[in-house]
Amino acid sequence: MNADFPTQRINGVFSQKIVSTIGTGTTARKTESLAYFHIQEQEAGELEAQPLGPNNEPFGKKLEITREQLLENFLPEPQRSLEYAKLLASREQAVTVAVARGDKFLKKGAHYSAEFEYNKALVLEEENVRANFGIGLCYIARGEKAKAREVFERLVQIEAVFGEEHKHLFNEFGIRLRVSGMFDEAMSYYARALALAPDDENLHYNMARAAFGKGEAGLTAEHLTECLRLNAIHQEALQFLAYIEKNSTVSPPE
Repeated sequence: MNADFPTQRINGVFSQKIVSTIGTGTTARKTESLAYFHIQEQEAGELEAQPLGPNNEPFGKKLEITREQLLENFLPEPQRSLEYAKLLASREQAVTVAVARGDKFLKKGAHYSAEFEYNKALVLEEENVRANFGIGLCYIARGEKAKAREVFERLVQIEAVFGEEHKHLFNEFGIRLRVSGMFDEAMSYYARALALAPDDENLHYNMARAAFGKGEAGLTAEHLTECLRLNAIHQEALQFLAYIEKNSTVSPPE
């Protein structure tokens, strides 16, 4: 195939015929019904099938299917694909509005109102990064650590959290975890990020701060050393190191 003409990725609604038997013996009869799925081809080429309800609403877990299964068992539904695209656009707009309102309330310190708006967004899009960050910040601000931990556990499973477009929220959430005394969570958070970006000096600096808060001298020195190896003039790391040396709290990195 000519590389200048890439094929379009599969993305639409498909139906699958479901045949079931009702009754037994001489009264048994077969019935047929249609199940609908939104099937989308991922970057690596795998196909994800999201079950859809009667009104095209997504439900249940996504399934991974092969191209052979798609060709053999599914039929395209162009009209439903259009309806589903409209539904997604409508949901995306509602999520955007709810998150924007949540951000506005969060900035004002109206944490319960912000939580209400973020929850509206999460009902429509469970893995929305901004809404998850926002509601986590609300819980931390109110000192509700158990709820904040639940959000943290959800966030670290979402790889998009650590993307460049969410860097500001990512940094703020990590700092809030540390300042609120949730050092274990902060360290796990930064460890997850470092697994994706091991050469980010700021992540090493933040890890050092979290480790210091927990009293882990060796880990503090290790991450400060790595931060300064990556950026020898990292001002915050140099100031932190000077503080440590002055107070003799931990042995300074070599």
